[in-house]
Amino acid sequence: MAEDLKTIHSYLPTLVDQLEAGKLDRREFLRTSTLLGLSATAAYALAGVPEQGMVAPARAADGGTIRISMRVMPLESPHTYSWVQDSNITRQVCDYLTRTGPDNVTEPWLLEKWVASDDLKTWDLILKKGITWSNGDELTAEHVIWNMKRWVDPKVGSSILGLVQGYLMNDEGTALWNADAIEKVDDYTIRLNARSPQLAVPEHLFHYPALIIHPSENGAFGVGSIGTGAYALTEYEVGKKAVLKRRDGYWGKPAAIETVEFIDHGDDAAAQVAALASGQVHGLLEGSTAQYSALQKLPNVELHSVVTADTAVARMQPSHKPWDDARVRKAMRMALDTEKLLQVAQLGLGRPGEHHHVAEVHPEYADVGFMKQDTEGARKLLAEAGYPDGLDTEIVCKGDPEWEPICVQAMVQMWEKAGARVKINLIPSAQYWEIWNKPNVPFAFTQWSHRPLGIMVLGLAYRTGAPWNETHFSNKRFDELLAKAEGILDLDERREVMAEIETLMLEEGPAIIPLWRAVFAPMDKRVKGFRMHPTLYVFCEEWSLEA
Repeated sequence: MAEDLKTIHSYLPTLVDQLEAGKLDRREFLRTSTLLGLSATAAYALAGVPEQGMVAPARAADGGTIRISMRVMPLESPHTYSWVQDSNITRQVCDYLTRTGPDNVTEPWLLEKWVASDDLKTWDLILKKGITWSNGDELTAEHVIWNMKRWVDPKVGSSILGLVQGYLMNDEGTALWNADAIEKVDDYTIRLNARSPQLAVPEHLFHYPALIIHPSENGAFGVGSIGTGAYALTEYEVGKKAVLKRRDGYWGKPAAIETVEFIDHGDDAAAQVAALASGQVHGLLEGSTAQYSALQKLPNVELHSVVTADTAVARMQPSHKPWDDARVRKAMRMALDTEKLLQVAQLGLGRPGEHHHVAEVHPEYADVGFMKQDTEGARKLLAEAGYPDGLDTEIVCKGDPEWEPICVQAMVQMWEKAGARVKINLIPSAQYWEIWNKPNVPFAFTQWSHRPLGIMVLGLAYRTGAPWNETHFSNKRFDELLAKAEGILDLDERREVMAEIETLMLEEGPAIIPLWRAVFAPMDKRVKGFRMHPTLYVFCEEWSLEA
């Protein structure tokens, strides 16, 4: 057994030993072993638990139409997506190289498998053979390499840069660190030659802008676009509707549902519930706390829920006063009672926030102690920073979803007791997303989706120069620790580094994390095959509909 595992990766026998000795729990074993290339079937068998992942449940008869209430966002260029919603439309048409399931285990998708070197610096990505695009072309390594090189082009502005910058890019983040960093081995094999170890490559390949699109479309996407997925986009109107039709020639298991429609009901929570209650739609992408009571009363609806690392961050840009002083930033964290914020804003659904942006659901989470509310301590820090009489400032937030302004209002009340007088500038969502990561928005409240690894969200949100680094935080020690953590296989050793990162973020970081959300989706009981994903991803080829 050990020798067989070594042929996949030399560290796998150690993981098995740690699992059997009780040093590693099943969830951690599943996550790490599959990242190293062990198949999910084998990993679940070794862990002694039934496989979940990509095993699709039994389904009803073929055909029919399923309608989902979801915002219909501008699609344009998939590699620059900043929303789950736009990727949910496009992922039905275009695929990813990997797929992370509701169990947070990542498996090959367009890939047949991957092979990581012992030092985690070389990754061979091996494509399934015989996959054809909707125009009849066979998927090849050249198509994938074209996509990858576009991901890392700073002129494109993809958030993928924040994930790969530490191991594929040069120090400035302006180009690949080596001409062969992304290398074609043969027609079905792509090799990544990294400058530093990286454990999470398969996870990065499922970051939602990492869609594999046909090179002939030059980065664009819309009605009639070429894809390898189970559906074709046939109708699309921003703010209204997107219609997808099942296509012939799909390489995977044929989809059951003939037509999928995404209907945009805007910010109107009552209209969404009414549409579900009347049968106009079969489900909502995500329910809100304002709808929770009404949804529980609908006899034909099942609520699917999962605790996640989804949150919203009250982020401070250190390039502006008063946020240029780490003591002020820490004081704003100390002033909050995150357990109370969870109750007020999310009906207690989830977990109280921890301000380092690493949640308990992340496998590398380190317990460095919970920062409890200390109003007097916060007031003292403000005085030490030169604000003995407190300070006056403004926070920008949006009104949708409704829990966000509720949470901000509750934080404002807590900050006031510590001497920070904060006015709320409430703006429309569309206007907010035009400015969220601009360097001239000193204090704002931004939603961040779940990521399966803590090192992923830290790289996306706080690494120096990352496109989604909305705080424009730049800390050399943080960057060094993050790069180190990304290359450590042993989970206990990685947690030691993560403890340093978390402590740094609590002392000097630019983030305030009020809560971790439990997300839920109401779905008609006739819809079969739907599984709640922590990042709100939907996979329509798994669905079917009972008569």
